[in-house]
Amino acid sequence: MAKKAFNIIVIKVGSSSLTNPQGNLDLTNLKRIALEISDLVKNKKKVILVTSGSIVCGAERLGLGKPKTIPQKQAAAAVGQARLMRQYEKAFEKYDLTVAQVLLTRDAIANRERYLNARHCFDTLLEENVIPIVNENDAVAIDEIKIGDNDNLAALTASLIGADLLVLLTDVDGFYMKNEEGVSFLADEITEIDQNVEDAAGHPSTQLGTGGMITKIQAARVCSNAGTYMAIVNGRKEGLIKQVIKGEPAGTLFIPKTSKMDSRKRWLAHGLQVEGKLVIDPGAESALLKQNTSLLPVGILSSSGEFSRGALVSIVDESSREIARGLIDIPSEELATMIGKKGVGIAIHRDNLVLL
Repeated sequence: MAKKAFNIIVIKVGSSSLTNPQGNLDLTNLKRIALEISDLVKNKKKVILVTSGSIVCGAERLGLGKPKTIPQKQAAAAVGQARLMRQYEKAFEKYDLTVAQVLLTRDAIANRERYLNARHCFDTLLEENVIPIVNENDAVAIDEIKIGDNDNLAALTASLIGADLLVLLTDVDGFYMKNEEGVSFLADEITEIDQNVEDAAGHPSTQLGTGGMITKIQAARVCSNAGTYMAIVNGRKEGLIKQVIKGEPAGTLFIPKTSKMDSRKRWLAHGLQVEGKLVIDPGAESALLKQNTSLLPVGILSSSGEFSRGALVSIVDESSREIARGLIDIPSEELATMIGKKGVGIAIHRDNLVLL
């Protein structure tokens, strides 16, 4: 494992780590995780907890079994969030630690002012040694503002606060790859999220969770772009969080491809929803990557999607590899008449562009 100082840490607890075989909240494991987090805080680490389990808690209380409809899930989340927070509060009180509830939706991250407000709130809570406990606001979230799974929520939270490390606690020992003979093996470290890694992620595998390994790889990509390390470890084995932080072998560690971005760059890369795509030529690609220039219409080969001025667009090369994102200065309808032309303005200013 890589040797690095991990001081700001996001820990995501999945449903499989908080649910017993009967489908109810596993208080024993919740209390053990609280103990391990309290040890980190006592050792001057700043920890944010992203937790699943609210729907399970609420469904248990309401006798719903596994909720199927959106209203049932929202009702279960509303009831369960209060019950879940009460259990966390009791678990951390034992170690003289205070918790705070933070409910997020996509629009709180996409809006720049609300994004900054959320970051300042997290900063203040951490300075006061309070443990923020984060979940998506499932009781009110609709598709348009829904992040959808807690792996990506945890990665977006890690990006928002500039965390050094994200730890995903799950029901397996880490991320499994396949060798040339097709035999699975536990990967200690992954330095690049390539097609082999994406293929190995397969399909969602956990029954209780909403993502499986696919969303964990999506989260790893967010972390890699933001300069944050990410680990996948077994959420039912003691001491693994501490091992990761000490640089000892535990689960799978994803190494970021860049150093940590500044706050605004992280927001550009991951805070907003992409509304369009620009394909650029090799000359424009070289200028962006090597000279840190603005993107001009002359270097754009094609544009797709409908977007207004100020929307976030993805910038890809001719092989569809994403190389950057940025806030477009020209609406899509107008840009279509300017593609490939010289001297017609700037498509994306370099100050509003982030390389991935």
